[in-house]
Amino acid sequence: MSNARATHLTRRGILAAGGALGLGAVLAACGDDDASKNGGSDAAKAAESGPWTFKDDRGTTVKLDKAPANIVAFTGVAAALFDYGIEVKGVFGPTTTKDGKADVQAGDMDVSKLTVLGNEWGQFNIEKYAGLAPDVLISTMFDAAGTLWYVPEESKDKILKLAPSVGLSVFDVQMPQPLQRMLALAESLGADVKSAKIVEAKKKFETAAERLRKAAKARPEIKVLAGSASQDIFYVSGSNLSIDLEYFKALGVNIVEPSAKALKASGGWFENLSWENVDKYPADVIIMDDRTSTIQPADITEATWKKLPAVKAGQVIARTPEPILSYDKCTPILDKLAEAIENAKKVA
Repeated sequence: MSNARATHLTRRGILAAGGALGLGAVLAACGDDDASKNGGSDAAKAAESGPWTFKDDRGTTVKLDKAPANIVAFTGVAAALFDYGIEVKGVFGPTTTKDGKADVQAGDMDVSKLTVLGNEWGQFNIEKYAGLAPDVLISTMFDAAGTLWYVPEESKDKILKLAPSVGLSVFDVQMPQPLQRMLALAESLGADVKSAKIVEAKKKFETAAERLRKAAKARPEIKVLAGSASQDIFYVSGSNLSIDLEYFKALGVNIVEPSAKALKASGGWFENLSWENVDKYPADVIIMDDRTSTIQPADITEATWKKLPAVKAGQVIARTPEPILSYDKCTPILDKLAEAIENAKKVA
């Protein structure tokens, strides 16, 4: 995308295209079968138990006569609920790739069985949504205003009239907080959060967090840069606002910070660099946006990229700017970064 085109995107559009956090590049724009069955059973019991209420991160309390059975959610939210045994009727957001396979944000869900209301930014089939007779719509929020992620601004009024909505904040908080909120939501929907599987998953997350803390403490000299690639621009994310980077920093990871002036221009998320200036910030490890809306490291052909010390040293790993908010899915994120720091050569 050209710089000219990028300037015409709203801030929300920039985030959606992949700009938030370095949520990535401004481009054209989960559990086993037994767990799923058990979760469905638990959800059915919850539905029979009487009224359902949940206070979301906007301060809005949703009240229903019974636990919602027809849930429609942003894909990443649906994937997290799936890990807790709660299945949804429909999804919106990146769900399938061009070849029909599951998008990285779909987690372990069988995408062939999902009703997809929109697979890209700005897409949301309202008629299909109404046909699902939704009890509740659930999404994340990337701003303080409570904007529901991937619910199109131009049609949100029509959409939100059809069912109450729940918003979970992933803005300017550290990863554990939205993880806890997602778990609370899943519990309200019928998930057995005291099951051995979920208790063990949370324990593994805490172990991974401690591993990353120790790795960062042992190797404070290792600089970690969070990047995202588009055709014309390389985005460098700051450590504020993003749930993963804020948490990494709190654990002691030495995150490369873009200039304050550049961050201000993007609302605090990232600095955009031309490929000629991709070497502006020295780094020992580069963590790259893994979403399908961005160019992946193996497909970057720019000579300036290939000359970066971290790239030449093979010290580039994936970053998940929009993690699936289950302990099972977030644990590998911490472990992979810890391993990269533990094994990194000082090249910057």
